[in-house]
Amino acid sequence: FDQRESYLGFKSDFYTNVMDIPPQYGPGYDGGFEKKREEYQAMIIGQDDTSWNLPLTHDAGPLEPLFYGPPLPLCALDAAGISDYRASDPAAMAKTCRQAAGWKLASNGVNVARFAARGGSKGAKNPRKTFQAPLADPYADPDDSALPMVEKSLQIVCEALLDDGDDANHDSTLSVLENELSSAVDAGARADVMNSLAYLRDRVGVPRDMPLAAARHLRAHLNWAIDV
Repeated sequence: FDQRESYLGFKSDFYTNVMDIPPQYGPGYDGGFEKKREEYQAMIIGQDDTSWNLPLTHDAGPLEPLFYGPPLPLCALDAAGISDYRASDPAAMAKTCRQAAGWKLASNGVNVARFAARGGSKGAKNPRKTFQAPLADPYADPDDSALPMVEKSLQIVCEALLDDGDDANHDSTLSVLENELSSAVDAGARADVMNSLAYLRDRVGVPRDMPLAAARHLRAHLNWAIDV
């Protein structure tokens, strides 16, 4: 299956499965990974300081190798000049996957910003229906006071994702954008914007929103923005 391009259309990642399967089928059970459980858990939920943080490794790690099959649709790889994804230049592949995430974010930016702003303090106080899925929040409204700054922050994240430089130059781009990001958010709204970006990060679904190869770049760049 991994080698079929069509499989990307329904190939999920472990994080998405961990979050959406328990409400449907019940809690998980011991899989026999006693010595590795905490290590694997940290990888899956992005708390190992590597999986969801810049700089990202070329592959996604031992649990979810990216290159058993095409990491992105073949048309996207072809457009980037990548003919052999298994033996591609890591820098070229990283830029292609990063820009794929940026393209997806830019294609629906206004609605994504409204969705993310649900994480603001005034959004968090909206009456909500209780769902078993811990991240399901379909009736929440955005925090309208934080929304303009959330939208501006996501525009800067999108600019970082769409950067056309290689990894070395990308670091320079991030340094410049850090100043823009700091200026875009009022001091009193920083917590609301940070929580909104984290709200979005934790709800990036694979493959609903994008393939894992792109999603890990979006999650990592959202963490970069949160840390600024």
